[in-house]
Amino acid sequence: MIFKETQFESVYIVELEKHADSRGFFARTWCRNEFEARGLNTQLLQSNIAFSKSRGTLRGLHYQAEPYAEVKLIRCLRGSVYDVIVDLRPESETYKHWLATELTGDDYKMIYVPEGFAHGYQTLEDNSEIFYQVSQIYAPKYERGIRFNDPAFIIQWPDDIRIISDKDLSWKDYLP
Repeated sequence: MIFKETQFESVYIVELEKHADSRGFFARTWCRNEFEARGLNTQLLQSNIAFSKSRGTLRGLHYQAEPYAEVKLIRCLRGSVYDVIVDLRPESETYKHWLATELTGDDYKMIYVPEGFAHGYQTLEDNSEIFYQVSQIYAPKYERGIRFNDPAFIIQWPDDIRIISDKDLSWKDYLP
């Protein structure tokens, strides 16, 4: 795997190192040792898949509060998404800044998101599917969210928001 640093501490874009031959290719998508070597949390306890049938669907921005803050390792399996993370770590130099990256079913990239970030995405095409692993079991009492258009962040989404859940529309303005 190839780990590409971002401007956010402990956030990496992870590219697969493909070993190709006439059959296709083989690539490792997870290796505890490679993540540990960078000081990253390697305790992945749950795997999730999310499928969105329509372009313009927005999911997020979600996170879990302490003591259930979670790491996420996210990859698009099919279609494409505009993946957004927001730094909610008050002590961070990038506090309240956001990062967007496009993930596609064809590029095999992943994003490693440490604790203390909200995460969401907008689908860029129909029938988009993401797979992600998290370091905590889902704890509904600790679930939190940021509204997609919260004025504290001014996230630039690439497309009109065509589908979004009532829950994601109802998050209050972010107050640290």
